[in-house]
Amino acid sequence: MNVVILGAGSFGTALALVLADNGHRVKIWSHLEEIAKEINEKRENAIFLPEVPLSNTITATHQFEEAFENAELVLSVVPTQVTREVWEKAKNHLPPEVLIISASKGIEQGTLKLVNEIIIDEIGVENKDRLLFLSGPSFAKEVARKIPTLVTIAGNNKENIMKAQHIFKNAYFRTYGTTDVIGVELGGALKNIIALACGISDGLGMGHNSRAAIMTRGLAEIARLGIAMGAKPVTFMGLAGVGDLILTCTGDLSRNRSVGLQIGFGKKVDEILKDMRMVAEGVTTTESAYQLSKKKNVEMPITEYAYEILYKGRSPADTLKDMMSRKLRFEEDNVEDNEEALL
Repeated sequence: MNVVILGAGSFGTALALVLADNGHRVKIWSHLEEIAKEINEKRENAIFLPEVPLSNTITATHQFEEAFENAELVLSVVPTQVTREVWEKAKNHLPPEVLIISASKGIEQGTLKLVNEIIIDEIGVENKDRLLFLSGPSFAKEVARKIPTLVTIAGNNKENIMKAQHIFKNAYFRTYGTTDVIGVELGGALKNIIALACGISDGLGMGHNSRAAIMTRGLAEIARLGIAMGAKPVTFMGLAGVGDLILTCTGDLSRNRSVGLQIGFGKKVDEILKDMRMVAEGVTTTESAYQLSKKKNVEMPITEYAYEILYKGRSPADTLKDMMSRKLRFEEDNVEDNEEALL
């Protein structure tokens, strides 16, 4: 199968390795010509996934027309905030009936739309059955090292979900399917905010008890927003929910936790982001999720506190004091009598 990967970041490159191992021919589109050239000439993506040799069945290009030539599957792994811009161009080269899988995690600033809504805006709602979403606990470096990894693929069409599952399945990469697109997308996007909060807590020296508390209550507010938007509660107990949350909040490879750590150490957000080549989606997602929570009238205190630290310059130490002094309540509050959502 001929596969196009939009985005030459670490995760896009790691998924290219999975697909190449499965016998597919992969062409990576990069917005940076020098990265495409390096992949072709040096067989390595030294900027985003260094010291990982790339198969000869993986090539790269800077041109959309060349990328989409004979494409049978399109994998979109670009940052959420440029997804619309990329698909405004990509849709003009999209072959009919080709499967599209997105692995981007975030909420668009301004519109407050999830990635599935962004892409559907560009390709048309009539094509939504061929649009799928891959998410779950999967650090790019570990995928590239062929460490066993389990993810979820979500979509509206079960036949297409199963087809995508088989395309990715191999000895170290296993996929589960679901029709809960909203739940999978929200789980993947919002866990980055909680990872930022965990990093801030760790940077302040608060320890494991505090981290466990933030993760648990973070999952509760992720589920509250998800239920308000029509997601299935059980999704948040799966790979795209608690699985991705655990990984991103505790793993040393987590970019979002790393940003939070530096904030906890006293570094300014702008200074941290200026020195980063890779994208920490949680920073922009925090602002979008904060606005979305207000729009949906859903209480999300960790998200709100993270927003105030990131965008209002609030002191992390003062924020922690306020979090601990919040009104006491029952753990099952805001479940709205949904017995499945024991959060």
